[in-house]
Amino acid sequence: MSIYLLRRAADRASTAALYGCMALSAAVLGLILAFLAYRGVGAISWEFISDHPRAGMTEGGIVTPIAGTVQLILVSMAFAFPVGVTTAVYFNEYSRGGALTKALRLAVRSLASVPSVVLGLFGLAFFCVFLRFGASLLSAGLTLGCLALPTLITASETALQNVPREFRDASYALGGTRWQTIYKVVLPSAFPGIITGGILCVGRVAGETAPIMFTGAVFFAPGFARSIFDSVMALPYHIYVLATAGTRIDKTEPLQYGTILVLLALVLGISMVGIVARARLRKRL
Repeated sequence: MSIYLLRRAADRASTAALYGCMALSAAVLGLILAFLAYRGVGAISWEFISDHPRAGMTEGGIVTPIAGTVQLILVSMAFAFPVGVTTAVYFNEYSRGGALTKALRLAVRSLASVPSVVLGLFGLAFFCVFLRFGASLLSAGLTLGCLALPTLITASETALQNVPREFRDASYALGGTRWQTIYKVVLPSAFPGIITGGILCVGRVAGETAPIMFTGAVFFAPGFARSIFDSVMALPYHIYVLATAGTRIDKTEPLQYGTILVLLALVLGISMVGIVARARLRKRL
């Protein structure tokens, strides 16, 4: 009886500790959001959302950085999504665990541990200089795509592994080829999990500053990027510029926190769209 009581007490203590950690994490997040809202909500207005920056970033709005951030997300995911999913399909469906597969897995793990500033220097040397794309939306988007690849590959491979083996066997029994099985059975079943990886990547890509400040983000652009070879403004770099300008801090500080709130709202909005799409896919499946 004493052993039972000890185990029950240990279980209750562990449960309380887990709830405590969860409450602490939620409290820290709430504190951060409350601080940002207190400092930046006064700057939020329709003019702030819809107008272009002017007067050395001390007046106007942030519509140009918002559009640039969305463009960077689209370009980076257009590169990372097919490459990441294809790599995951190779790892899970085609590879036999040989030397090539081990080398590729090591490369993915190594890429995940590379600091973002190093990837920014790589993008500068490879995309901007070697491939002669220049400081552009394309160079910055491809650099961010490289940053997102490890997360997307890992999430996609996990989603593919969670598809029951019986699904594949049933497809083969009906005469389907390996590619038909992957394309029509495995990928649709794994797609909700793949979207989850994409959502995580969008959150990271949207908030990175170091990779884009070397490859395509600029202090000021007169308008939106009309070509993938144009430079762009982006919310993370705009925040960095406002925070380090050192002039008219009384006017730029509210703009800093207001821009942070808009960036958080943008990431949250894109994530919610992905979550809704994932939920609908799960219902269909």
